[in-house]
Amino acid sequence: MSNLNQMELQNLRHLIGAHETTANKLDAMAQQCQDPQISQMLKTDANAARQSKQKLMTFLQ
Repeated sequence: MSNLNQMELQNLRHLIGAHETTANKLDAMAQQCQDPQISQMLKTDANAARQSKQKLMTFLQ
């Protein structure tokens, strides 16, 4: 793996934070949602955002 420059590192950190924020917001919406199908969809999307965050974090190692 090649070394990241400062701009790439900054962008990567921004993306990681955005994925975590998205996951948290989707979880909050799922808890407030009355429709079980939509709630499950939101939870699934939150998990996908967290998985993407984890993949992005591998570039920091």
